[in-house]
Amino acid sequence: MGIFLTAEWRNLLMANYKIDKAALLPYLPLHTELDLFEGDCFASLIGFLFKDTRIKGLGFPFHRTFEEINLRFYVRHKEDGVWRRGAVFIKEIVPRPIITLLANVIYDENYVTLPTKHLWQQTENNLFVKYEWLFQHKWNSLSANAEKIGSSLVAGSNEEFITEHYWGYAQNKRGYTTEYAVKHPRWNIHKILDYNIDCDIKSLYGESLYNAMDSKPASIFLADGSSIQIMDGRKLRA
Repeated sequence: MGIFLTAEWRNLLMANYKIDKAALLPYLPLHTELDLFEGDCFASLIGFLFKDTRIKGLGFPFHRTFEEINLRFYVRHKEDGVWRRGAVFIKEIVPRPIITLLANVIYDENYVTLPTKHLWQQTENNLFVKYEWLFQHKWNSLSANAEKIGSSLVAGSNEEFITEHYWGYAQNKRGYTTEYAVKHPRWNIHKILDYNIDCDIKSLYGESLYNAMDSKPASIFLADGSSIQIMDGRKLRA
């Protein structure tokens, strides 16, 4: 399996919601099942920065560094008796239409193109991270103040569950599921001191997800990120 894309993912701000299984079942790809943490389903609203993006080793002007904001949930798929733990993306927001086109055509993803921006600020002890996206003439945002120094993932923690899903799955209308591997090392986690989420969930993601996410997140943290590789995809068939 070859490498499709390389990049750096940096300062991943992850707001994680306990969510009713019924709200996620319409998005569940064939050949997967919901992956649970301590008996609960989770969906994550995530903002982060793509840097030094290259497709098949080639970098394209004005498409190397950009923000992504996505909403994802967690699944697993059994291959040769071994569970592969992955994520399904309900919607992924990026600022470049070519990125949207490539991801949707090649990986059957759910990318949309909207204006985005970000702000990172450091003080002696803290790191402020903010991601914004313009939707229906209003800037939505996900922001937080975090401790500047991160710490290693704790085995069995919610943070480990959220960050360590190394496969992507996407449902195709033609009757198959696309699977691809995402490779990266374990990330350090920065504790959140305060945060703000200003997102029109109902308009952006629909009524059922609005009802499921109309509360404070069960957890929120900042992952420092790393270099990543997204591998070529394959089709899962019955």
